[in-house]
Amino acid sequence: ASTMSTTEAQDPVKSETNKDESVIRSRKERPTGSTHFGDADWDEERPDEIGDATWGEVAKACCVHDAKEWGKIFVGACGALFFLYFFLFALELLGNSAKVLGGCRAGGLL
Repeated sequence: ASTMSTTEAQDPVKSETNKDESVIRSRKERPTGSTHFGDADWDEERPDEIGDATWGEVAKACCVHDAKEWGKIFVGACGALFFLYFFLFALELLGNSAKVLGGCRAGGLL
């Protein structure tokens, strides 16, 4: 069983690094000028200074899961698809039963 270190528990978002492997902690160090959660200078900026984040930055910030978490996501998605299929099957069954009960020969069945 693997456990998280104290630093991972305190900062679950993976840190960005420059080409020289130094950690980026300011929007001024990013080429896009985008603000990230945990930046040291987030309170010093004005809204017109904030740049847009790229999709790569969004993916790095949002898709940081380990194998166990990805497994839970996969099981949940499979469960959702199963229940969607079951719901559609039940609707078809309900429609067919309404056709049988409401048809011309309904009196003969009852």
